Amino acid sequence: MGMLETISEQRLHGGVQGFYRHHSEACNGPMRFAVYRPPQAVREPCPVLYFLAGLTCSEETATIKAGAQRRAAELGLVLVMPDTSPRDTGIEGATGDWEFGEGAGFYVDATEVPWSSRFRMHSYVAHELPALIAMTFPVDTTRSGICGHSMGGHGALTIALKHPAHYRSVSAFAPIVAPSQVPWGRKALPRYLGGDADAWADYDACELVRRQTFPGTILIDQGDADPFLEAQLKPELFDQACAEAGQPLLLRRHAGYDHSYWFITSFIDDHLRHHAEALDLL
Repeated sequence: MGMLETISEQRLHGGVQGFYRHHSEACNGPMRFAVYRPPQAVREPCPVLYFLAGLTCSEETATIKAGAQRRAAELGLVLVMPDTSPRDTGIEGATGDWEFGEGAGFYVDATEVPWSSRFRMHSYVAHELPALIAMTFPVDTTRSGICGHSMGGHGALTIALKHPAHYRSVSAFAPIVAPSQVPWGRKALPRYLGGDADAWADYDACELVRRQTFPGTILIDQGDADPFLEAQLKPELFDQACAEAGQPLLLRRHAGYDHSYWFITSFIDDHLRHHAEALDLL
């Protein structure tokens, strides 16, 4: 995992907002992430919520734009925001396309050369980063939740469904729920995972929930003015899959809201409360 390098730390709502860098074994290079430690973390280990950002985003995006720290400070919740992919990989084709490569890791473990050497974001988020956080920060690892937006919503849902014992709660904003069936996924998954659709299904929330439900209600918020709603997001597919699998799902649709962080910051408190209840903070 390498030594942890502190990039910056600032006081925020009585706690500390930090940005960090370390060498990642999973991604075979440096990775950055952000951590918010609430005031309560000085006294005792606190539950932790991972927030996975979407296409084009980094560890800074949700940290700066989501407005989650104020309520996290009240609740006593550690926030962890990883980057969305390795950076400066030097791989041909890894930059220049916002839908694929750097900034668009899709939270999969790539099996295709050359991506398999660096793009192993599933292992990074599900295993390596939590182990590093547990070693370095005052967190109660038995009380973890995961949340995400868009591509990060896809990440949160798939990681929670693949590792239901690791997380007590999961939620998403405007997630990509069926990447096997939509242009974003059909562009990225074959390049990362090869042409076998069975491999894509391992990272498709609609397919995963049919194999393994999550112990608890999944919360999803979706704006009806989201420009990606019909072509890329298709929440009705996950709604149907959950109904067939017997998975409790609270899918909320919001009139007039789009895909931006204005939408996220409007409802982030509801998500933090959703996680706080499952993590025994309320």
